[in-house]
Amino acid sequence: MLESSVQITTTDPSRLIRRLCKHWSHKFEVTYDDRHGSIPFGSGHCELRADEGRLTALVRAEDAAQLEKLETVVADHLQRMAADETFSFDWKRRA
Repeated sequence: MLESSVQITTTDPSRLIRRLCKHWSHKFEVTYDDRHGSIPFGSGHCELRADEGRLTALVRAEDAAQLEKLETVVADHLQRMAADETFSFDWKRRA
């Protein structure tokens, strides 16, 4: 399983977790609260963690192509959910 993570600075990381998890709850069996979120995609998994002023996203997938796709999907959706903030995504991969 391959992993990639990103940390983004945001004014309200808990709000992003709630919005992202609610968005995908119609399609996947997500779990979340104000500090953590878990989204089991068919091709991988995303874990979200809120800290003071920061959101960490960790995605896992079976291969590099799926991992890259999840990075893009999660980043695009986080940016859309933020509405009033612009993020820079610098994913860090590890095997």
